[in-house]
Amino acid sequence: MSKPKPIDYADASPEVRAVFDDIKTSRNVPDVNNFWKYLANDPKTLKRTWESVKEVMAPGALDPLVKEMIYVAVSVTNGCGYCIASHSAAAAKAGMTPEMFGELMAIVGMANETNRLVNGYRVPIDAAFEK
Repeated sequence: MSKPKPIDYADASPEVRAVFDDIKTSRNVPDVNNFWKYLANDPKTLKRTWESVKEVMAPGALDPLVKEMIYVAVSVTNGCGYCIASHSAAAAKAGMTPEMFGELMAIVGMANETNRLVNGYRVPIDAAFEK
């Protein structure tokens, strides 16, 4: 199988263009980023993923900055350089300072360390945490 290529707007099907247009309008950007261009190779996945991202990342009980910082933390843990870059940029745009990023990375590192220790030692969950 050959490596997928990004689908640019000019080469996109009407179905893909509709999703691209919604992304550009929703995010107030002149073009979609590479993530969406690659997902456009499978229009159904593109549409489903965009609809889910739009719903999950919309303002709610958590404000947009918190949501972006959580996305960064999960992306760091999963080792997704693309998502780290894109969501760090979005978090910075939403107000994340370098100090906040530093604390976030400290938390991510500590959580990963203690999670592995708990798993390695097979620590049982305390009854008080099960309530």
